[in-house]
Formats: sequence, C-alpha cells, structure tokens
Amino acid sequence: MPTYGRTARGDRGQVAVEFLGMVPLIMITLILLWQCVLVGYTFTLAANAADEAARVCAVDGDYAAAGKRHVSESWAAEVACDRAGELVQATVDLRVPVLFPGAIAFPFTVTGEAGAVREEVGGG
Repeated sequence: MPTYGRTARGDRGQVAVEFLGMVPLIMITLILLWQCVLVGYTFTLAANAADEAARVCAVDGDYAAAGKRHVSESWAAEVACDRAGELVQATVDLRVPVLFPGAIAFPFTVTGEAGAVREEVGGG
C-alpha cells in the first residue's frame, strides 16, 4: 500500500494540535451560551419579582421589599408600583449581569410588569 510521501510518524500529534486549536472556539461558544442563560434567567426573575410586588401592592403593603425578596442584590432591582384606580401595576427593572451576578452588568435593563386588582384590607 503506498504512503504517498508520508512516513509512519507524519501524523503524530495532529489530534492534539487540532484540539488545542479548537479550545478557544469551544470556550467562546460555552461563554455565549451561559450568557444567554443569564439573560433568560433575568427575564424570569423580573417577571416573578413584579408579580410578588403587585400582590403586596394590591393590599397596600411594602411592595419594594416583596419585589426584592427573591432577587439577589447583584441584579440591582428597582421596584415601582402604580396604585391609580382599581388595578395596581408593578414594574421591576433588573440589570443583566455579564457572566456571573455581582460583577459588571450590561448597560440595559430587563423589565418585568404585573398587575393585580386592588383589595381592601379589613373590610367586612
């Protein structure tokens, strides 16, 4: 069988070289996937925090504490509640962290909104 100019040792170490060349591409892909997971998780946190804040705001409670209860300080949550009319509207803004919470954040926020019907406490 002809070897076409290659010796038996010509391909030695080729797999290791190719693997080392692919490691940066694999790492970049994993980092981008992880960042996408963090963005999605931030949307979930914002929606849940807004829902919690709207429920507490509907009974004239401390909606800011309720909105931040399940959100780590790393997300820098800003909670607001509009009590105009029979429907209360809670809004939670969260900063999207870069790679892991507590480090730097992207310059945009994710907003979660929720509403609830205003309730009278102590009514008969």
